[in-house]
Amino acid sequence: MAPSLHRVGILVFDGVKMLDVAGPAEVFAEANRGEGNYEVTTVSVTGKPAMSSIGLPISATGSAHDARFDTVLVAGGGFPKRAVTPEHVDVATEMSRGARRTGSVCTGAFVLAEAGLLAGKRATTHWAMAAELARRYPDVSVQPDAIWIKDGSTYSSGGVAAGIDLALALLEEDHGPQLTRSVARALVVYMKRPGGQSQFSASLQGPPPRTPAIRLVAESVAADPSVEWSLAALAAVARVSARHLTRMFREELDTTPARYVERIRFDLARSHLDSGMNATQAALRAGFPSYESFRRVFVRRLGVSPARYQQRFTTTARNDAELVSAEASWLDETVPLRS
Repeated sequence: MAPSLHRVGILVFDGVKMLDVAGPAEVFAEANRGEGNYEVTTVSVTGKPAMSSIGLPISATGSAHDARFDTVLVAGGGFPKRAVTPEHVDVATEMSRGARRTGSVCTGAFVLAEAGLLAGKRATTHWAMAAELARRYPDVSVQPDAIWIKDGSTYSSGGVAAGIDLALALLEEDHGPQLTRSVARALVVYMKRPGGQSQFSASLQGPPPRTPAIRLVAESVAADPSVEWSLAALAAVARVSARHLTRMFREELDTTPARYVERIRFDLARSHLDSGMNATQAALRAGFPSYESFRRVFVRRLGVSPARYQQRFTTTARNDAELVSAEASWLDETVPLRS
């Protein structure tokens, strides 16, 4: 007996990220080669074709008012620099009415938040926009490192390609791991991506501190990270008491001086890894007392080891041995798709 039709509605608009739409749509289309029975519909805010971020139009194949969806996804693109309009909110609200689940891809979370659909819930968005989402919508518990999050019947995913991760999770809810594994293999993506969004982010440091004393501390640590930067040593650099320095760090940066030193060392070590230095050298150059202490910090912050991180981000080149090993592993584990 064929599974019942599952209607997926994706909200698009001018400037929408093409991959936010195409990635999840391909997951559901690939699932239809097996046990899936998905119908993917794109709905635009205006009812007319939407111009994507790469200059290709996306037609509106359905209406928010005429169709009822089982799953609703709001794509991202341009938010929060562009305003979430009342029209965005109205269409998203109408589409989600009666849906079994509603989710967002990337910065589509700003539309759901503006519509009140994330109020009191955990959510995520592109790592670079997470702080802004939290600032604008304090009633949303923003989790910046998550690839995707489920809170009740509401879902959200991180930056751009994370929409594929979310779609795979939705597929697994509907049809279990076997079909989902087959789809992931066919699309050559992880069924479950290791680590969180932080491994893709730029420096964790952000802008330099506003307070001159804290800025002086940051510059001193970065200039010579191998020094044993105790709280007393940091306070001496800032020319304030240890208690006052701790209070300044809490008030401006919401962290402790020790954690801030760790962040500086972490960023320095990661930049060394990116330049091709091995993990032990990177750890020592950045001021960590040992590789193991660096590894513990790295895994805690990014969810992956320094070695795994370097394999993913140092170069796109792979040697012949890696290619043969990867191909053999894939062939051994492949589960054929149903025709």
